[in-house]
Amino acid sequence: MNYKLVTAFSFTLIALAMNAALAGDIKGKVHLEGSSNSAGILVYIEHVDSSFAPPQKHAIMDQKDLMFVPEILPVLAGTTVDFLNSDDVLHNVFTPSGCAGRFNLGTWPKDKIRSHTFTKADCFAILLCDVHPDMQAWIAVLQNPYFTFTDKSGEYEIKNIPPGSYVLKVWCPFYEVRSSSVYVKDAGIIQKDFNLKR
Repeated sequence: MNYKLVTAFSFTLIALAMNAALAGDIKGKVHLEGSSNSAGILVYIEHVDSSFAPPQKHAIMDQKDLMFVPEILPVLAGTTVDFLNSDDVLHNVFTPSGCAGRFNLGTWPKDKIRSHTFTKADCFAILLCDVHPDMQAWIAVLQNPYFTFTDKSGEYEIKNIPPGSYVLKVWCPFYEVRSSSVYVKDAGIIQKDFNLKR
């Protein structure tokens, strides 16, 4: 998964959404107990007192080499996701998650796309394939664009956050969800570290 690309996209949304010139940053490190690789952990602010329009351009989740790519896709509420099949075999996409509507998009061949719009924020929908039971991925539907992924060492940084009090959350499949209250000043960096247990 190209975490740098996803992070750059989130920072672009943040720049477009900002109304104030003053902002602070949150950075830190997340450790996964029992794992030597802490990459790909989603760190995000739960709620910001503002509205954020979803992008007109659709997000894309591919099905390639019998895997969902990326495995975790964070999107703003209201975003439409295109599900592309890049394999030579048939693929299916469905979710049992109620917050995403428990949809089933059916089965389609290589180079075809089917789409779904995710409207409910704070939804972490698991995606599965009827044809290949070992395939799974997640769509993280968020209220705002202040999110990022950890790198291999577990380090993360969310930039240009408007001053205020927030709940910072950390999410990784099969691990506990952790949260912490933070107060962002109009300048400077807050350090917040987490330790996740299964």
